[in-house]
Amino acid sequence: MFRSHTKLTHYATLGATDLQAFLSRRTVTPEGILPRAILVEGEQIQAVVPLDQVPSQAQILDFGEAAILPGLVDPHVHINDPGRDWEGFESATRAAAAGGYTLLVDMPLNCVPGTTSVEALEAKREAARGRCHIDWAAWGGLVSGNQENIKPLAAVGVRGYKCFLIDPGIDSFTMVTERELREALPHVARTGLPLLVHAELAGPVDAATAALTGADWRTYATYLKSRPDQAELSAIRLIIKLCREYSFRAHIVHLATCQALPELKAARAEGCAISVETCPHYLHLTAETIPDGATLHKCAPPIRNRENREQLWQGLKDGVIDLIGTDHSPCPPAMKRLDEGNFKTAWGGISSLSLSLPLMWTEATRRGFALSDIAKWMGEGPARLAGFSSRKGRIAAGYDADLVIFDADSEFVVNKDRLYYRHPVSPYMGEKLRGIVKATYLRGKLVFADGTFPREHLGKEYGCV
Repeated sequence: MFRSHTKLTHYATLGATDLQAFLSRRTVTPEGILPRAILVEGEQIQAVVPLDQVPSQAQILDFGEAAILPGLVDPHVHINDPGRDWEGFESATRAAAAGGYTLLVDMPLNCVPGTTSVEALEAKREAARGRCHIDWAAWGGLVSGNQENIKPLAAVGVRGYKCFLIDPGIDSFTMVTERELREALPHVARTGLPLLVHAELAGPVDAATAALTGADWRTYATYLKSRPDQAELSAIRLIIKLCREYSFRAHIVHLATCQALPELKAARAEGCAISVETCPHYLHLTAETIPDGATLHKCAPPIRNRENREQLWQGLKDGVIDLIGTDHSPCPPAMKRLDEGNFKTAWGGISSLSLSLPLMWTEATRRGFALSDIAKWMGEGPARLAGFSSRKGRIAAGYDADLVIFDADSEFVVNKDRLYYRHPVSPYMGEKLRGIVKATYLRGKLVFADGTFPREHLGKEYGCV
């Protein structure tokens, strides 16, 4: 039995039911994976102690061999609310809780209006009110002609800005040119907030697509040729050049090409403030295994070949890639053109909020990584990007009691019942994955347990002013 009869005077003033002790032989702490008890009072972690130092008055929750990870943070989610029925705060945060996430940072497009002004952010806040199972925060948008909104958005709580260097296919959210970036970057730099960049340039994509006249768009090979590595490389080179000139914080979202890794590594070595994320689909799927017509696999940039995937894993190991974001980007199934199987007309986006932890653990175990690596890539790194590194993403004293109980050794087969988001379609359907989220705690309160949601709508906008 773990419980100690040793009384710690530090906790002597707590009442009989004020203190909870979360016990596991595999607690994922900044110091390593250790047998530890997490002492929680209210919403915060008070201490992390050896199992024989649990105060006698603590309410004990003993999870044995199941691992306890810090609540995951997803910095790249398209909640698409308000204005569309593609997802929404209710279902997105439900799926996230089931996947071990305790904080989502919402992207500013695919909602109506896009989050490019203070008024639009207020509309999003109204849409979220009373509907969130976990915490959330918002990115603002940098679009053509909205430089005057950069400082006001920072003042009311956005965590940074998202921009596209290529047409995103959304009328209400425009791409920005190099000239427009140069006009906006001094304003962005003064806020100290990061600029998140969809790094593809239109020139290489347009040229590649023009060369595909008469091609069969039901084949994945055709779609892959239409979004070449060069589109990403040229965009990343532009951002590196602008970082040198304007000294702003840049973040490359959903890196898909391994060819950019050497240049990103070199830029960081010279002092450029550039961070990098990649996504579960780039780390799990490969172009060679995507069947013709399988438009559920369409995303931009595209999923590339097997060797590229392995090099992305090497980028994580080497620290060139800092973190993993899902780029959860749902749409109604009809927009995926499932009957036609046409990669040219299908909407691009992959939903994975409820599956990303087991997806990444399945792949990580094959390559010798540990749960502490997962916690760094999916908890600590994203929290740092969004400016929450002192409260989210770690199991340590003073942090929110956001905890994931994870059975790292069990396996399951993906089916609709495990998805939880609004439109339960997935390119992962039928796959066997390793690792099951058994429970998720948000600030000390249980929000998901074995397929149920005991307490609803405890989530709030985190860090808002």
